[in-house]
Parts: sequence; structure tokens; C-alpha cells
Amino acid sequence: MEEKMVSADVKTAYDEFYQKHDVAWRMLGAKYKAQHIIDVCKGQQFKTVLEVGAGDGSILKLLSEQNFAPSYDAVEISDSGVEMIKKAGITNLRSAQEFDGYRLPFADDSFDLIILSHVLEHVEHERLLLRELKRVAKMFVIEVPRDYKANVDTRIKHFLAYGHINVYTPTSLRYLLRTEGFEVVTDLTSMIEPEVTKFNTYINQKKAKSLVTDFKIGAEYAVKNFIVGVMGKKKREELANAYTVLCKRSDEQLGVF
Repeated sequence: MEEKMVSADVKTAYDEFYQKHDVAWRMLGAKYKAQHIIDVCKGQQFKTVLEVGAGDGSILKLLSEQNFAPSYDAVEISDSGVEMIKKAGITNLRSAQEFDGYRLPFADDSFDLIILSHVLEHVEHERLLLRELKRVAKMFVIEVPRDYKANVDTRIKHFLAYGHINVYTPTSLRYLLRTEGFEVVTDLTSMIEPEVTKFNTYINQKKAKSLVTDFKIGAEYAVKNFIVGVMGKKKREELANAYTVLCKRSDEQLGVF
């Protein structure tokens, strides 16, 4: 089988992203991603944790501050990301190193848990990466944005601008995982918090602050929460902006690859 690795263009793009992108924005996003990991892992304990596609280390930094695990490792495709991880002040970080996007530089069963947060949507050969994760760890937290919605056809350029080449629903992610020999232990859905929407509106998009805009952002969030509270899981998954699963290797292999 031909060995896969991320292209030089992709690697350069992420090097530039971590060099240019705003730290405050990344940390705000990481705040909620880290909390989703903590929530979906409630009741579980892990000694060794690896984050694959760790970016600038923001998520591991926040997890370490909450004593999520006693030992952390990180891999990232970009040189600039690795350097930022090493400088992030992550307590009990054992290693941060570059990898080719598919092959993890660790032995079989090296970790109790692998974190893959907002990575899978960027991966050209997603099944190959999932198989490599399964080789190296026993359990996994995977979070993806819920990009596949009614207007997805009109938003292709928008998603590609963020490097999203795969789009998911909770159902399609579960299907992918099950056919690759993963069993979902627990899951959760989440919507973009008003704090994040306001930052994106006022800071990233540089729109003038407005009480009316604040009200609309808060009202939309409240209405969606009310709807999912009344209509249950199906509607919650339909309105979600992200989907997080804790899964483990399954004895049942449904795939044919």
C-alpha cells in the first residue's frame, strides 16, 4: 500500500496559520473543546494522553490546568505548531513532535487515550488515520464540527477556507467509526456559545458592538436550547454545531478494508 502523508502545501498552510492566527481566538475555542473532552470522559481516568493534531497546544494546556491526566504527549504536522506546544507551559508534557499526518511515532498500545479534536474534517484519508489511532491507544475522544446541514452546498467555499474537506453529522461520524472498529461509549452535542459568537462578530469580523446584536445572539442561543430541551436528542443533533464522542476499540469489525 502506498504510504500517505500530508502534502507540502497543507503543511505550509498550517505553519502560516499558527504563526498568524490570533491567540485569544484559539484559546477561546480551546476552552469549550477542552470542556467537551472533560464532560464526555466523566467517570473515566486516563494516565497517558496523546493529542493528535494538537495545534498550538491550547487544549492540552487547559486540560493540564484541570489535572485531566498525569501525562501528555502531542503530535502536529506543522513546525510552528510544535514550537508553540513546547512553549505553552503544559504541565507534565512528555513530548511534542512533528508527524506526517498518518503515522504516529509510537509503539502499539502506548496510550490510554487519544484526543482528536477538530482534526478529522481536515484529513484526506480519514480511515487510514483512524486505523493508526486504534493501533496506538485503547480509547479515543473525537470531536468534529457538524458542517453537513441543509445549506452545505452553498457553503463549500466557506468550509474550504477553513480546510474542511470532510463534512459530518453525528450519524455519519458514528457510521464511519463503527465501520472502522470503534464502539461509541458516550457522546454529546454542543452549540456555539454566545461568548464565541460575539468574539467572532466584534473582533474577527470587526463589526461595531451593538446591544441589538448582543440580544439577537443571546436569544438565538436560548431559543435553540429550549427547542432541543423539548424535542430531545434527534433535534439536538440536528441543531448542534459540534459532536463529541468517547469511543473504544470494538471486538466487532464491520469494515472490509
